Amino acid sequence: MSEYDGQQFVGVDLHRRRTVLVRTTDAGEVLESVRIPNDVDSLNRVMARAGADPEVVLEATYGWYWAVDALQEAGAHVHLAHPLGVKAFEYRRVKNDERDAKDLADLLRMGRLPEAWIAPPAIRELRELVRHRAKLVALRSHCKAEVHAVLAKCGIPVSMSDLFGMAGNDLLDRLVGDGRLPGPYAARVRSLRRLIEDLEFEIDLFAGIVRGRLARDPGYLAVQQIPGIGPILGAVFVAEVGDVTRFRGAAQLACWAGLTPKHRESDTHVHRGRITKQGSRLVRWAAVESVQILPGHTRIGGMRNRVAARRGRNIGVVAAARAQIELVYYALRDHHVRALHAGHRVPPGEAA
Repeated sequence: MSEYDGQQFVGVDLHRRRTVLVRTTDAGEVLESVRIPNDVDSLNRVMARAGADPEVVLEATYGWYWAVDALQEAGAHVHLAHPLGVKAFEYRRVKNDERDAKDLADLLRMGRLPEAWIAPPAIRELRELVRHRAKLVALRSHCKAEVHAVLAKCGIPVSMSDLFGMAGNDLLDRLVGDGRLPGPYAARVRSLRRLIEDLEFEIDLFAGIVRGRLARDPGYLAVQQIPGIGPILGAVFVAEVGDVTRFRGAAQLACWAGLTPKHRESDTHVHRGRITKQGSRLVRWAAVESVQILPGHTRIGGMRNRVAARRGRNIGVVAAARAQIELVYYALRDHHVRALHAGHRVPPGEAA
């Protein structure tokens, strides 16, 4: 370990139980490489040797919240590396934790680091609530699919569109009650229905918590003025997008959400393919969900139908979702969307 009083750059390769830190000079010389257990005290002991105002970088990987908070509390300038931007590490002939940490520090030192946004604690807390509700909904959908699978195994047709509506529940009650389902299958259906009931309680509980936290948020209120977006989808946009001013414009938000096509260009050859599907999967789902059943007389619904008539339903929905994201951008940025006002027509090149 060398004595050094200049600017230090620290690369952090974070894992579930242990972390590797590499301290370097502003010329890239390694001062220290150390592996520590994942606790704040161990991290602080290493950072105490990093001098004043060190530049620290770690990848946006599993469980990064505590490390970023601890590093910022220790006075470091923290940078979060985007996982897709450092994916080239995977193709090195020699790959280990020390090399990963050193390469992160080098990218930061040379100004070539692909950075991700560090969401403040309040946004992270809101995301926990929104994402947990989304997970609960996915679990409920899985349980419902399991009930359908049990009935299919027993050769019982389902004539109603919603097996878990009033008529569907009556059918399930009769099947379980009159013995038409053999014992193990009936027991499984009863278990799944209890789980669905419990999940619905938790889903409603977390939806209420989210609405309470966002009740006075102007962006949350504004985004719900967009046709197709209600309290649930509005909360997804507010939580996942966070500070919308970090995007230069609506096109950048659509790109971040993975709703723009891939672009491959070499010499005179240009190829634009399917959408990238990179970025927030939840935002992309919310945008697509919000335009699925919009009436044709609405601005976005009419666009969806026109594109679908030429190129197919799926492409029409994706195009409409991309336009919907643009409206979301202006709602979150300005807390209103002029394009939604009656009789307003957006001139080419002007913000909505």
